[in-house]
Amino acid sequence: NNGPTSRECWYSGWDVNCDTDTQWPQTGETKTYNFELTEQNLSPDGHERPMMVINGQYPGPTIEANWGDTISVTVKNSLQDNGTSIHWHGFRQYHTNTQDGTNGITECALAPGASRTYTFVASQFGTSWYHSHYSMQYANGVVGPIVIHGPASANYDIELDPIALTDWFYEDAFPLYTDASHAQGPPTANNTLVAGKMVAPSGGSGGEYYVAKLTPGKKHLVRFVNTGINNYFHVGLDNHKMQVVGADFVPIKPYTTDSIVIGVGQRYDVIIDADQSVDNYWLRIGTGNGGQGDASTFCDGPNANEGNVKAIFRYNGAADSNPSTDGTLPTGCYDETSTTPIVSTDVPNGLPKDFEVTFTPADASGNVVQWLVNNSAININWDKPTLQYVEDSQTSYPSSDNVYEINVAAGDWTYWVLHQDASNPPLPHPIHLHGHDFWVLAQGDGTFDGTLNLTNPTRRDTATLPAGGHLVLAFPADNPGAWLMHCHIPFHISGGLGLQFLERKDDILSTVGSLSAFDDECKKWDAYE
Repeated sequence: NNGPTSRECWYSGWDVNCDTDTQWPQTGETKTYNFELTEQNLSPDGHERPMMVINGQYPGPTIEANWGDTISVTVKNSLQDNGTSIHWHGFRQYHTNTQDGTNGITECALAPGASRTYTFVASQFGTSWYHSHYSMQYANGVVGPIVIHGPASANYDIELDPIALTDWFYEDAFPLYTDASHAQGPPTANNTLVAGKMVAPSGGSGGEYYVAKLTPGKKHLVRFVNTGINNYFHVGLDNHKMQVVGADFVPIKPYTTDSIVIGVGQRYDVIIDADQSVDNYWLRIGTGNGGQGDASTFCDGPNANEGNVKAIFRYNGAADSNPSTDGTLPTGCYDETSTTPIVSTDVPNGLPKDFEVTFTPADASGNVVQWLVNNSAININWDKPTLQYVEDSQTSYPSSDNVYEINVAAGDWTYWVLHQDASNPPLPHPIHLHGHDFWVLAQGDGTFDGTLNLTNPTRRDTATLPAGGHLVLAFPADNPGAWLMHCHIPFHISGGLGLQFLERKDDILSTVGSLSAFDDECKKWDAYE
């Protein structure tokens, strides 16, 4: 059984070596939550601003379950003027495409005053988060952490609360996006929040540092989630090493490092050994650009509080005071490279020679900046989601839905080459796929040269398309549904940087079950609209 000296085990033969794409425990347990979305004024860093929150708090409640549990979340939309949907980031949603929470694709938007229940199985284990998938809404506060307890690839004694990181803007996200879509660079964040807290930037007042407690002589599992908007985050704890054991929902071969870098939507599980003297230590958080150089050269958005974002890791027995430790962080917007999966997969060499997806920015005569996928900016319709076309046996989709059909045999591998056009601004894009993990076969600067890593490559659900570079992904067509793939920077997906895979459309209706709740939600949205 799972314990401090046997974390690779779970119970009854289930362990870290199980391939969660094909097997998971059937616990018979259901974890139930009730969420209500409302508008409130909150002050995460001492600066009050209007927010959209879940159950009156930010971040929203942490969802906790065990590997193999069923999760049931009833969401009531009490927002005045916004629809919503809640996406459960990274969850495979095997044969539960209607529960993915992607309005305009897997459901209509949830109308103000309406409720719906999402029910799905935690077939993976590790760390993730949930968030609104309604335009820019999650940047206003509709987010929260998820912890699925399971085995790990190294031993630890104590598990700490998850730590969500986000760049933070004082302006409402919707007009902020409007401003950004008419600008030639990303907007400047006012601050960065650590687990929903931070002291005010220079010139402000209020707020507080997040404090985590360490037990001397013990190893602690710490879960980091980038729930942000623009920024990559470098994270390191002064005078301590990190042993990295999980990337997204994938257990990896442990490696030790001084710091990690986390793209938007990515998660890392690390083990920190409290082997230093009893004291207070700064956890340092820096952006990808590190605030260095001219903003036009930044690889992510500027942050007005760069260099001052920290949290306190306090040993039990230490004084309640700020640390006096020193430390530095690297810079850059890239992925961790030592993320070798515990479950080894050799990907078949079946890459087509003539297919690629090119991401290109378009400046419509100086009026609005869009991000195009093969010359088309995605612009879905909240009142006619893609599953409605499947239900009605329609196969003619609006061109702006960016639908790519995957019509192959069940389990056949599909391969996707993503390029950034040479004219693009020098910005990386954290690419997230719904409904699947993918395997990263190639990733780098410039044009893809045909060289693939097919032997146990990195596996995850969010990976970086480098600035001016390429990203080659593969995944098997083993989960029928309509699945979004998109840049997880809200400004970019709102500007068109996304596409959807309609995977084995003839098998969707037989796997998702009744569509009565789907139809009812659409009727309520139509009435509201």
